[in-house]
Amino acid sequence: MTSMKQRLQNGEEVRVALAGALASPKVVEILGMFGDFHAVWIDQEHCGRTQGQIELLMMACRASATEGFVRVPPLDYCTIMRPMEAGACGVMVAQIRDVAQVREIVQWAKYPPRGVRGSFRANAEARYGAGSMAEHMETANRDRWLSIQIETPEAVACVDEIAAVDGVDNLFVGPGDLSATLGVPGEPMHPKCTDAQQRVAEASRKAGKSWGVLPMSSEHADFCREHGCQMFSLTSDAQSLIAGLATVKEQFATYF
Repeated sequence: MTSMKQRLQNGEEVRVALAGALASPKVVEILGMFGDFHAVWIDQEHCGRTQGQIELLMMACRASATEGFVRVPPLDYCTIMRPMEAGACGVMVAQIRDVAQVREIVQWAKYPPRGVRGSFRANAEARYGAGSMAEHMETANRDRWLSIQIETPEAVACVDEIAAVDGVDNLFVGPGDLSATLGVPGEPMHPKCTDAQQRVAEASRKAGKSWGVLPMSSEHADFCREHGCQMFSLTSDAQSLIAGLATVKEQFATYF
């Protein structure tokens, strides 16, 4: 299976889905088996997942031959490191506001000599200790994926510097928070938002990094694609359930 990180590095588009408020191993398995997504991402920013729950959700991803990654708040070393130990292909860090935060997060995410991450191999990421420590550390530093969310005016203002940080693989626009913090909530196509997203696109291009978005409409997705966006989070567990119920009501209209 070609990894999501490899696809992005190859210039390919990547489709992902959010497992948020309703996330369970079965929901993740269904998204993986029937959604035709390259990855499922688990929200630990707005949904308080325990490490044990994340481990089970990553097992469900592996069972359906789908990669999984975790969105985390920028809290501390363990918040960044533990999802990777659970088998996540990487982490996406929310609510970034300055370059110093990003540099510290990279340090937490990488083993020495690139960072300060501590080693513990009794986990899925390290194949429960099979193989050498040196091999695991080299593989993890190379293959784990780090995305930085751009969703505040402060992050937009220094987005070129953020994109240039070694160890950052991807920038991800959170249009809900970006539009809210720019004073136009829910309007990702407002000129304030489109200007900010174009700055993200240009910063990514100059740094040779990919960028992604959680599009709020097909028009918004098309705009981002036109500006080089490669990663699209197209639905969530709750959105899919609501859309499915709407389809049922349409199919059985005379019964409602």
